[in-house]
Amino acid sequence: MSTQGLLRETPEVAFDVVNRVALVTLDRPHALNALSHDMIALLADIFARCAGDDSIAAVVLRGAGDKAFCAGGDIRKLYHAARNDPHHETPWLQFFIDEYRLDYTIHRFAKPVIALMDGIVMGGGMGLAQGAALRIATERTRMAMPETRIGLLPDVGATYFLRVLPRDLALYIGLTGARLSGADAKRVGLADECVPSTWLRGFVERLERMRWDDAQDAMTQLKRVFVPGANIERHAPLDDIRAQIRRHFSVCPTGGVERIVASLADDESDWARATLATLESHSPTMLEVTYHALMRGRQMSLADCFRMELGVVYRAIDDGDFVEGVRALIIDKDERPRFAPTTLAQVRAERVQHFLSSPWRKEMHPLADLCA
Repeated sequence: MSTQGLLRETPEVAFDVVNRVALVTLDRPHALNALSHDMIALLADIFARCAGDDSIAAVVLRGAGDKAFCAGGDIRKLYHAARNDPHHETPWLQFFIDEYRLDYTIHRFAKPVIALMDGIVMGGGMGLAQGAALRIATERTRMAMPETRIGLLPDVGATYFLRVLPRDLALYIGLTGARLSGADAKRVGLADECVPSTWLRGFVERLERMRWDDAQDAMTQLKRVFVPGANIERHAPLDDIRAQIRRHFSVCPTGGVERIVASLADDESDWARATLATLESHSPTMLEVTYHALMRGRQMSLADCFRMELGVVYRAIDDGDFVEGVRALIIDKDERPRFAPTTLAQVRAERVQHFLSSPWRKEMHPLADLCA
């Protein structure tokens, strides 16, 4: 494979340029390309370089290996950082600040960004991909925002990008952490195209052969490289349960998650029972916080959503269920988290408001300089 020069390569992020297109590869396949703080810093540097280089016309984001685009943030490292923070100096907070700045940059990037969402796309991987101008899924895509099960909320802009979905569907995905296929993602608006994974394997060669036409915009030309003439959209499994989701997760002025749980409890179908069991295994506090954050996000700017999410994450790690959730599900793997409180009925409205109210004055917010 010939290129126009290897500009930067690291153990965790590879950077190459092919025919005026920057190829940025998350190169941590042993960890499903989960984001470390170093990777976030490298990606921010790469995007800054691409923005200032007139010879670069577009950016492609992809994951190394054959299993994942990006499985999220490095939760283990965050857990240990939080556990080893007895003086509450919150060194882990900078990880989220830098991650959100990077995600915001991608959402607002002046040049086309193309995300190849082949394989697992979860958490922080969604933060990178959903800001792209062209989001390409495949039949191997497994997409989810599973944060409530470990005591967080769907963040990295999820309170903003899930607004493209009907409210009931956004709540279902955000509260349960349900996995979507590539066809599902395309159907609900979380992917722009769904193509065969085999088609993506040859994109570099097609990119090398492409001749730029100044009379056409860059995205139109790049779509010929990344999207086959016959786009695939196989059966979307979400369609089979769409009516049930609408029935149980439709927004009610009062009741919040408790109303959803009560509705599921009255349904004896296997799907309802499984969905109820999923919700009952997640952090009760963060289910309620997520419900209200998703509803608020539908009326907020992108920057305000990031600011809200950062405050919630700060609270969840500093005095919430995050440490216990990660311990039970990822560290000890006993799958018996001792969330506090233990039931939805015990979650007080004041506690929910505590998470949703910013711990910083507006002018002192770590993301205060993000444009609205």
